Amino acid sequence: MSAPRRAPRRPVDGVLLLDKPTGLTSNAALQKARWLLNAAKAGHTGTLDPLATGLLPLCFGEATKFAGELLDADKAYRATIRLGVTTDTADAEGHVLETRPVEVDQARLEAVLASFRGGIEQIPPMHSALKRDGKPLYEYARQGIELERKPRRITIHALELLSLEGELAVIDVACSKGTYVRTLAADIGALLGCGAHLAALRRTRIGGLRVEDAVALDVFEALTLEARDRCLAPPDTLLAELPVATLNAAETERVLHGQGVRWEGRSGDRWRYYGINGAFLGLGELSTDGWLNPRRLIASRPEISGSI
Repeated sequence: MSAPRRAPRRPVDGVLLLDKPTGLTSNAALQKARWLLNAAKAGHTGTLDPLATGLLPLCFGEATKFAGELLDADKAYRATIRLGVTTDTADAEGHVLETRPVEVDQARLEAVLASFRGGIEQIPPMHSALKRDGKPLYEYARQGIELERKPRRITIHALELLSLEGELAVIDVACSKGTYVRTLAADIGALLGCGAHLAALRRTRIGGLRVEDAVALDVFEALTLEARDRCLAPPDTLLAELPVATLNAAETERVLHGQGVRWEGRSGDRWRYYGINGAFLGLGELSTDGWLNPRRLIASRPEISGSI
């Protein structure tokens, strides 16, 4: 007797703030959550390495249109750094290159951390998904090929030492997009003179989204389908840091037909549209001549007038 056929995938719209477990790729976490929701369309907002845990926003249905909005957002992490050991990947998954004695006290480490706060230049690691000639750098690295990489300007908004116990230091990092925390760990170790690598990493924030509001994958799996649906936040959660453009009836009609509306503000600024009934409509961008033009709109469906 054959197993019962799974129901066809259903339209699901919303954002799941997932607390990703260690050992799982971001895509594997996404596919698991998609399967649990039986969702027709899904995507994520930027990857976490399998080593890392913490906040991974997953997008379903209409929310996938805005997944890219978090790519430019500032992020925050809690990182554990192992002093005295360098690896070829700058994290715990790599092969050990060198081991050195550690003679670092809290005052010395605090002084070194201070030198990384603010705007700095960082060289991306070879073991990364950045591409050269259409091929990820990590593929070159696996072949033993080291390519020259240009340093990139990043900003470390905050860098706080939480603890130093033996060879393990725990720090909180708030940083701009494009920051590699494992490279930061290796650079800290190099400046200390003992070397270091990233032993553990937990993402605690992306923009205004916090890991405290996320659900663990095993907890999510234990819920009923109806309860899983209630875990979803609306699509405009991804745009929470953008200003609000509340439209009247005529403006709503124009936007829904792909037309701009006259608006005050700075050229290039993005706004989130809301219609006369408070329904989220999508994302607009202000032109140089004062028109707030649609960039991405959610589909005109009955759900537009209500919440998920």
